[in-house]
Amino acid sequence: MNEEQPERLDCVLIAGGLYHDFDFARLELLKLLAEDPRVRTRVFEDYANIDAIRAADLLITYTCDVMPPLEAQEALRDWVKGGGRWYALHGTNSVLRLFDNGLYGAPRWAPLMMETLGTQFIAHPPIAPYRVEVADAGHPLTQGIEPFETTDELYLMERHGDLHVLLDTAFAGEATGFDEHQWAHDRHPVLYIKAQGAGAVLYNTLGHCRGHYDMQPFLDWWPQVDRCAWDLPVFRELLRRGIAWAKDGKRAPS
Repeated sequence: MNEEQPERLDCVLIAGGLYHDFDFARLELLKLLAEDPRVRTRVFEDYANIDAIRAADLLITYTCDVMPPLEAQEALRDWVKGGGRWYALHGTNSVLRLFDNGLYGAPRWAPLMMETLGTQFIAHPPIAPYRVEVADAGHPLTQGIEPFETTDELYLMERHGDLHVLLDTAFAGEATGFDEHQWAHDRHPVLYIKAQGAGAVLYNTLGHCRGHYDMQPFLDWWPQVDRCAWDLPVFRELLRRGIAWAKDGKRAPS
């Protein structure tokens, strides 16, 4: 390769699952990835193509209730520990089941996956405005970011391991519709890094989106289109910074 030819970066983007407008999220993420001509992206709905993940220079995921089989969970763990950088968005850490009591719950069925990600989604209160605070203003991913208001799903999560929290929010109260619904006052991560081995996971809980058809089979028609944090310039900036961070992994030029 001559000096004028930049090294290609292979990205795997996984976007799929339940109750979200994955067409919208997939397209928006592909447009951001395409801002760097070095990045060539393969797109999947799940984690079945383990070889593609192992060969990737960076991994981006926007899913809901998509859990890899154990072999893929092990491959993801090993890929991160070997120096990979995984930018996980919104519902990547979710396992959702409707319990016999009529409430949604989060069964602990994928402990290896959640250990790698650093959290497991448990519940969220009804979508409403909340304030996101900057927990580490000195980090390159959050430098210059001011506290902001968003209307989005506020993720209440179970933590796994040591997390470097960059953005967070406060919440205490009722997560209506979820089995684990009572939450005492606490700070809840919104953006964090979990370092492991030579690599790391960057997790951003923001970015709910939903179109008219995305609640099927429970509802044939969702009355409004939800874009939540996607409408905020600060969220787009966080996405760009996260993608840049992921590109600077084990194979990317420094």
